[in-house]
Amino acid sequence: MKSSAASSPWCALVGAGPGDPELLTLRAIRLIRRATVLLVDDLVSDAVVERALAGRKRKPRIVHVGKRGGCRSTPQEFIIRLMINEALAGERVVRLKGGDPFVFGRGGEEAEALRAHGIEVEIASGITAAVAASATLGVPLTHRTHAHGVMLVTGHAKPGGAPLHWPTLAAAAAQGLTLVIYMGVAEWPQLQAGLLQGLPPETPAAVVQHASLPQQRQVLTVLGELAETITREGLGSPAIIILGDVLRGALALAAETPLQHAQAA
Repeated sequence: MKSSAASSPWCALVGAGPGDPELLTLRAIRLIRRATVLLVDDLVSDAVVERALAGRKRKPRIVHVGKRGGCRSTPQEFIIRLMINEALAGERVVRLKGGDPFVFGRGGEEAEALRAHGIEVEIASGITAAVAASATLGVPLTHRTHAHGVMLVTGHAKPGGAPLHWPTLAAAAAQGLTLVIYMGVAEWPQLQAGLLQGLPPETPAAVVQHASLPQQRQVLTVLGELAETITREGLGSPAIIILGDVLRGALALAAETPLQHAQAA
């Protein structure tokens, strides 16, 4: 089903949010419903797609392009080539990504490639996992007393790329910044060793797996015990790690009502 009305090739990069369909934006739903070809990431739940397409009589062609750390993934080059070919063929292409397309979603790479081929690119922001994870814990990412800013980093470096210098990040976090690590669970022993060079072992820490979804799991601990906690609790991807003083209130509450294994409502 091609777009007969489109005057130029078009593609949208749409953030699906962390997984809860209620966290989809109205803009995201509008663009998804416009699609004739929908390229769906592995982290986007079926419930999100069903909610966005509810009531639409003519469904788009849905192509699942898996992208998940530690699992078999569709090569990024293939996804970009597919987006370009479909858009140039007259399809209304929507690339549906978990979280936000411009926060560790490779949206920048895709937008550059599309524009280089004369394709109009439209962006729909989504709620990124860091925001959803902190909300489910009931803690802020920034706080006028405890955290003057937030750093979003990835623990999974691009193959062949230089890894982050974790002691430097720890030193920055020690100045009053919340540190949020995406895709860091698998590499946590190495990351923990680096961070302990600049942060005390009693620094509050949290891990939230499957943020906003019914199967969400979360643990509160401290930096010095984080690797051991992740292994003991069997936590894995997709998960967000949060470090900083903004968690102190949650740790105090957990001492009375443990949050381990708590699920999102």
